[in-house]
Amino acid sequence: MPTPDLLDPKKEHSLVLVKPDGFARGLTGEVLRRIEAKGYVLKGLKIKKATPELLDRHYVEHKEKHFFQDLVDYMSSGPVVAIVVEGDRVIEGVRSLMGNTNPTLAAPGTIRGDLGRDWGTGNVENIVHGSDSPLSAHREINLWFPELMWDEEADSK
Repeated sequence: MPTPDLLDPKKEHSLVLVKPDGFARGLTGEVLRRIEAKGYVLKGLKIKKATPELLDRHYVEHKEKHFFQDLVDYMSSGPVVAIVVEGDRVIEGVRSLMGNTNPTLAAPGTIRGDLGRDWGTGNVENIVHGSDSPLSAHREINLWFPELMWDEEADSK
């Protein structure tokens, strides 16, 4: 049953995923600690084995890219921790906490800079995903947390 009152429509929301590599390495608590230490509020949290169908919808903008199938295979290879985060400018803030997508280029002090790995073989473990815009956040949260669906107009304010 939807619980729209759980999400504050006056705040921005982001979906954060602790990817299979982060979960397998026991880094979920560290990711959550950094998000909460920044002052953001966790509004939803679940551990889930992502299906290829869910990932097809989640990564729809990458569907025609050469790495798409490898991405889906990787993201469905183990449990993922899905988190709904709420706060002022949370999308920008979480992306700053995460750092550059490439762990080698990510600044020290960021999640990817401190915890990510680049094995030099094209195999990159960058620990986390975060929504890149309010529109993406809305779409992604509705995919991963359909029970938290909220009004698009309210979230764009």
